[in-house]
This record gives sequence, structure tokens and C-alpha cells, in this order.
Amino acid sequence: MAFRGFGGFATSGLIAAAIVWSFATTDVELSRLMSAGPRIADFLGRMVPPDPTVMAEIRKGSAETLRIAILGTLGAVILSVPLGILASETMVSRAVFRPIRTLLAFIRAIPLILVAMLMVGAVGLGPLPGIIAVAFHATGMLAKFYAEAIDGVPRAPIAALESAGAGPLVRLRHAIWPQMAPVVARDTIFRFELNLRESLILGIVGAGGIGFYIQTYVRSFQYDKAASVTIAVVVMVIAIEAINVTLRRRFT
Repeated sequence: MAFRGFGGFATSGLIAAAIVWSFATTDVELSRLMSAGPRIADFLGRMVPPDPTVMAEIRKGSAETLRIAILGTLGAVILSVPLGILASETMVSRAVFRPIRTLLAFIRAIPLILVAMLMVGAVGLGPLPGIIAVAFHATGMLAKFYAEAIDGVPRAPIAALESAGAGPLVRLRHAIWPQMAPVVARDTIFRFELNLRESLILGIVGAGGIGFYIQTYVRSFQYDKAASVTIAVVVMVIAIEAINVTLRRRFT
């Protein structure tokens, strides 16, 4: 108990020291933030009223963003199913799942925007690099979720089939999948929502989507048009989140 208490105290001390160090070594001046008030007000004033003449661009960009998120999530699911199985200690030996988990950690460590930039350079502008970037980046997390779902199911049904001579795929189909299906559905829906949010910024690097129009209008100082696109983004995210909440409640 004493060791645990000391450990908690030491952890709290480290966190506090990190916060103090961050404030002390970062050029954070509240006076600069206060003086920026008029400029922020001027920027927001230029966005009012929003320009409704960009509805065609909003519809096109929103549809492209949605397609990127859907196809990117589909690609991630296709890649994550075998990788999730290979990353599960329930299904394979340590010699297999350890390298696969390391690979997934490496994928998660690469920022999405960097993957998108590399894909734009490789395959050109448009939605394709965005789809590839989303699929690649989401696989690192989704495969990890799938592996954890496999490893988290009760072992009794698996052991029963194993004692009867059932192979790994039979155990997966009849003992593991019925128990993990709600978790897989929940995690996949959550990842789709996250992919949609991330797809909104891919247009900044030319990977398609509605983010391209936000970047274009802001750079050309057309803030009223940027405001209209921003409102559309907020509405789309809220709608998708509401749909995802409904789906998660149905599957869990």
C-alpha cells in the first residue's frame, strides 16, 4: 500500500513538473491573446453574413468527403480483419502477433496528414490519395481493436472447441465471432466517424473533400464563403454523429 501511495504521488509530481516546464519554456503571453481580440472580431465580422451562393461547391465537397470516409473505412476493414487475427495472441503464436503489433504501432505513429501528402505526391490530386491515406491510417487502430476484441472474449467456448479438435478458423467462426461481433460493430462505427472528421482536413494538402474549398476561400480572403462551408461541415459532422450514436446503441 505504501509503495502504491508513493507511486501515485510520484506520478502526480511528474505530471505537475511537466506542466510547469511547458509553461516556463513556451512563449505564452496572455497579453498577446488579449490584444488579438480586435483582429479576431474583424475576422469573424468578415464571415457574416455567410454567402449562400456556394451551395453547389458545398454539395460537391460534402459528397466527396463522405465518399473518402466510406471507402477509406471499407479499405481499413478489409486490411484490419486479417491483421487483427494475426495480432491476436488467442489466434497465433507470439512469434507472429508480436511483429504484427509492432507494425500496427508503426502505422498509428505516422500522422494522417503526412500519409496524405505522400499519397498526393505519388498518385496526384483528388480523392484517391485521401482514400488511401484514411485506409492506411485507420488500419493501425482498427486492427488493434479487432485483436483486442478477439483476446477479450471468454475462453471457455474456445477451449471446448479446441479440445474437440477444431482449428483456428472454426474457433473464430463459432466461439469467438458471436461474442465479439457487437464490439467490432461499435469500434468500426466509431472509426468511420473519426475517418469522416479527419477527411475534412485532407483538402488542405490536395487530397480532395470539402476541406479544399475552405482552404481556397480563406486563402483568397472570401471569408463569407468560407463561413458557409464551415457551417455545412458542422451540420454534416453533427448529423453523422447522431447516426453513429443510433447505430452504436443498436449494435451494443
